[in-house]
Formats: sequence, C-alpha cells, structure tokens
Amino acid sequence: MSRTIKHLIIGGLIIMTISVPTVATANEDGLKLDIVNPKNLYDPSPNGYSTAVIVPRQGRLAYISGQGGQDSTGALSPDFAVQVKQAYANLRTALDALGAKPDQVAKLTVFVVDHDMSKLEVLTSNVKDMFGESLPAQTLIPVPKLAIDPMLFEVEAVVILE
Repeated sequence: MSRTIKHLIIGGLIIMTISVPTVATANEDGLKLDIVNPKNLYDPSPNGYSTAVIVPRQGRLAYISGQGGQDSTGALSPDFAVQVKQAYANLRTALDALGAKPDQVAKLTVFVVDHDMSKLEVLTSNVKDMFGESLPAQTLIPVPKLAIDPMLFEVEAVVILE
C-alpha cells in the first residue's frame, strides 16, 4: 500500500476521533438502536443484516471510512475470506478508537469486488460473529475494483455515539 493511501486512511480516523470522548458509549447513556424487520417483508437477519435501524433523536453519529483487509503493515492477503475477516477486525479497531461497540453500528455499506453468491456466506458469517443479534442495516454493492488493485472487500459504518 502506498504511503499516501496509508496517510489518508489514518488521517480519516484521526479526524473522526477529534473531540470524541473515548469513554462515552450509547449504552452508558441508555440510548439504544431500534432494529426494525417488518413481518410483511423478507426477514434478512439470517443473512446478517436488518431491514432498518432507528437512531435515537439525541444520538450523535460518526461515520467510519471504508475499512479494507490490510493488516497493520498494509499487507493484503489475496484470499477473499482473509480480507473480510481483517476488514471487520479493522472496523472493530475504529469502533474502539471512538469508544463504541458493535451494537452501536446503525448501518454498514460493503463493497465486494466481483461479487458472487459464494462470497455471501463469508460475509454473513463475519457480520454475525461481530454483531450477534444486533444486526445493523446493510447494503452490499458489487464493484469491479476498489481503491487499490489487490483489495477485494471494503466495509464502512455509521455509528451512534451518544
């Protein structure tokens, strides 16, 4: 990964964490996301997401930039499953930097290079591992490529802070 890209990624996290208390979380203030899966729509929870999520009126939002499958040295595995697992670990690190937990994530957007149904199982497994029953709303966008050629997956998040 180029030095410029590393600095952009790090810079995005730093900008997002300025003036964010690292001890405040939605759960400490009693704020909770309401998950909505209408009975007259397909139940998406087996696939690792919810139809809609309501953020409390007094909630403050943070937006986490797309996290790819790079490890701390910037290396990317050529394996899709390894990249997805690392991307969710990177997302968890970004949440930790904000003082947030997975159950405070309202929305995920995932980008998958050359998506096919075989990749869906990998995605669903990783989302369920990270979010358990508190499945955020989610959109999957198939793409021909991402910011760097070896990237196969990227996940961005909208998080409630307080």
